[in-house]
Amino acid sequence: MSRPDPIGATPIRQLREVLTGAPGVQALAVTIIGWSFCVPFTQSLLGWAGVAAGLATLCFLAALMLIGRREYIEWGGVIPLTVLAFVGWCTISVIWATSPANSLVGAAYQLGFGFLAAAVALSRDTIQVVRAVGTAMRILLTASLMLEIFSGILLDTPVPFLKISGTIASGGPIQGIFGSRSFLAFATMIALISFVIEWRTRSVPKPLAGFSISLAVMCLLLSRSPVMIFVAIVLGIASAALYGIRKAPAERRPALQWILLSLSVIVTIVVYLNRVWVLTLLNANGEFLTRYSLWIQVWRLIPVNTMEGWGWTGMWRASTTPYNTINFTLQNRHTSALNAYLDVALQVGVVGICLFAILAITAFIRSWLLASNRRTVTYTWPALIMVALAGTSVAESFVLTSGGWVMLVICAILASRSTSWLARFRDTRRALPPVPRE
Repeated sequence: MSRPDPIGATPIRQLREVLTGAPGVQALAVTIIGWSFCVPFTQSLLGWAGVAAGLATLCFLAALMLIGRREYIEWGGVIPLTVLAFVGWCTISVIWATSPANSLVGAAYQLGFGFLAAAVALSRDTIQVVRAVGTAMRILLTASLMLEIFSGILLDTPVPFLKISGTIASGGPIQGIFGSRSFLAFATMIALISFVIEWRTRSVPKPLAGFSISLAVMCLLLSRSPVMIFVAIVLGIASAALYGIRKAPAERRPALQWILLSLSVIVTIVVYLNRVWVLTLLNANGEFLTRYSLWIQVWRLIPVNTMEGWGWTGMWRASTTPYNTINFTLQNRHTSALNAYLDVALQVGVVGICLFAILAITAFIRSWLLASNRRTVTYTWPALIMVALAGTSVAESFVLTSGGWVMLVICAILASRSTSWLARFRDTRRALPPVPRE
């Protein structure tokens, strides 16, 4: 007879076996991505203690999965140094933060979601990540629409503890389980890109693909988010440009890339010089002017701690300096700077914004070049997601926390698999003939 396992060893071993199988890994990826986007829903139901418990549980499951699949994962050079450098600087900022306790919580929050993103990217290839995002978003958007219909049509009353206003009967805006219409619109943009890639790659049946795309378009329109008008325009232009480059002969692509880069720089400069006119054009119910007032207050406080910032917290803590000063001045309760770039500069200074810019630009260039030169349409997913993240970051800070941060880290890791200099150096060393022994 075989000797029985020690008490407690069998359940852990069985759990690890479930998580290391293909269905278990995919189910965990769907859960991680889905939960990272419904943190506001979790917080409304269970508070921040529930969010912390969920994050810790998923990190534990992800660690078991990575341990069980360690032989199948190529670790060297996979996680970009740009991600590690930015996260490291944010963590170090706890030392000089105005509120070390809040900064420590913010750093742990960022590290936790970054670890979950790395677990998904390391254990799944690009099409499997797309399928995981698509499955998670179908569930979340369907649940959001059903709750909105239940609140706004069947009950005809808001659901305050879920922040659902019940206005779907009048055409929105709706927010579903995402806590705000802007976050719903952001998640819908991510979902729409994933649904289109699923349709193009025939990863799901055509009826399901049609339902998914229709669902995303409906939620995007009902969100009535003016921020996403800008993002949708940018994403549409980027998709057309990427399509044109992919269809062009290989020898013409470098010239087209330089032309596109030059046009992008010119347009960015023109928009910046005419930013007041652009804000007035896009302004809806004073929303952009509210953002502009907030940006001015943030910009005034950045020079106080220019190089190192005020300390990383991720989401703003209402009782912490300088966020309490900003909210008191504006007579509002902002939880972010509503601009990821200004938010990073405020929290971790010039050093932090430089590291973040290097991370974002490197991930974008890598993913764009892969999408331009690889025939498989799957490679366009990280590039288009990066465009959506960059565009949204002008008017929101979603990319710094939960679902947005998970998407950024996943895209950075996926893009680095084939373009990382460490990966190329490793492949070169493997290709070299062995040195003969004397």
